Amino acid sequence: MSDPIRTLPHALAAAALKSGRITVRGAGGSVVAASDWAAIAKDNGGLARRLLSTGLKAGARIGLVAETDLAFVRLFLACQRAGLVPVPVPLPGSFGYREAHADKMARLLSACDARAVVAPPALLPLLPNGLDLAVTPADIEALPESGRDLPVIGEDDVAFLQFSSGSTRFPKGVMVTHRNLIANARGISAALNVGGGDICVSWLPLYHDMGLVGSLLTSLFAGVDLHLLPTLEFIRNPLLWPRLMAETGGTIAYSPAFGYELAARRGAAVALSNLDLTRWRVAGLGGDMIRPQVLARFAEIFAPAGFRATAFLGSYGLAEATLAVTLGRPGAGLAVSMVDLEVLEREGRVVPATDGRARAFARCGVPIPGLEVDILDAAGRKLPDGHVGRIHVGGPSVMRGYFREPEETARAISPDGRLDTGDLGAMDGGELLITGRAKDLIIVNGRNIWPHDLEWAAERVEPLRAGDVAAVAAEGEDGAEQAVLLVQCRSADPAERDRLAKQVAAAAMADSGVLCRVVLVPSHSLPRTSSGKLARAHARRLLAEGRFG
Repeated sequence: MSDPIRTLPHALAAAALKSGRITVRGAGGSVVAASDWAAIAKDNGGLARRLLSTGLKAGARIGLVAETDLAFVRLFLACQRAGLVPVPVPLPGSFGYREAHADKMARLLSACDARAVVAPPALLPLLPNGLDLAVTPADIEALPESGRDLPVIGEDDVAFLQFSSGSTRFPKGVMVTHRNLIANARGISAALNVGGGDICVSWLPLYHDMGLVGSLLTSLFAGVDLHLLPTLEFIRNPLLWPRLMAETGGTIAYSPAFGYELAARRGAAVALSNLDLTRWRVAGLGGDMIRPQVLARFAEIFAPAGFRATAFLGSYGLAEATLAVTLGRPGAGLAVSMVDLEVLEREGRVVPATDGRARAFARCGVPIPGLEVDILDAAGRKLPDGHVGRIHVGGPSVMRGYFREPEETARAISPDGRLDTGDLGAMDGGELLITGRAKDLIIVNGRNIWPHDLEWAAERVEPLRAGDVAAVAAEGEDGAEQAVLLVQCRSADPAERDRLAKQVAAAAMADSGVLCRVVLVPSHSLPRTSSGKLARAHARRLLAEGRFG
């Protein structure tokens, strides 16, 4: 008997038979809206017909500004039933950057050829001219239902376009089909043993794959409770996240490492005896290189509230594989390997450190059910265990391709459907270790230098913080590749700036033996992807263009 859940509308119908609910939080974690999946399913067809009454045809792209509210969730799911292709686009981080956000939104909408956008009233003035439809969620609700028949949705129809996190300058829309989405949600649910008693709490933005697929759509697929906290509320008060985990009895939450770091900083200053985090069984990590010391600090701070370090769970994923590729084992904690850096840099192999320079690499688990991971060399040959190469992924979660980008698609996906992720790593005992992005690798005197090592060494210099440093490659005066550290400096005092530059260079030399050129840049000037990661390739371009001095 075939599985009845093959598309997102099937998943919503199945969730309606369960008791799961979705709750949207607001200021201070207060409840601002709530619904069960059954009520959303009941309204799904009517809302889909209202969308079709606008004249939009099946397959049309429609931009949905990804506000953390029920309106976005309902419209996103109604698009699926109407055969439309929603494109989640981000909210502006601050209305002080309206022009920059308007430009970014225009580029995203142009890249996906969206002729319609649904946005909050305050954002309508930011939308580009020439759209066929620019309305609010309330405007859609007020429309009459179309008399057109709702289309039959197939597994290989595109469910949505996801703009990959690095695509801020030249956007590329990842085409995620229903087959991709259901396969990935099923694999995540199986790997994490998601069941009826689970409660997910998320502050991740819904325009990003980790928030959209990992939190919203996987919770829908499993039919479990989901609490959504707007990202800006988390940034304002990072303690809201663990407090909501305690209040709701949350069992599953995901975050990049910086989320745990922010919560630990705030938690260190307050009493936590009134929190109960004993039900938190999956504290997932994704979105960037994992820093074990940050997690150790979080576990120490929240241990009095019942948080267990065994809840940490490493993972690896990317939008081009829908989301998850590998996941750790629930309850086992984050496994870490101490790797000999000399062998890694000179020979491209992962071997245990005995003495000398070493670094802790987080183990990101095993492939989720249905996916295969191979490590290939530059010639496309499969490498044995412990050898670093490019990570390739095969299976039903691999995207159809980039929207209207056949050349980019051909570069990323082989004729047999396997995805070249562009990331570097090694398989070690069946588990994946990530060493970095291929395009970010810095090669100095035959050594492969990982930018994270230089950045983390520099960030130990006071008063730098995590994310203040980007390590990139540039051409030196002799024409050879040189490591450059771009350091955000908040001081205008010449003596302080000189001290900072010298200490950063000394820290990098002491830690990695690499002589780096240090370039001080203004605060908040290092470019980032939509998920908050350093966009090193963009930073390298800015340096080459003379934008950083």
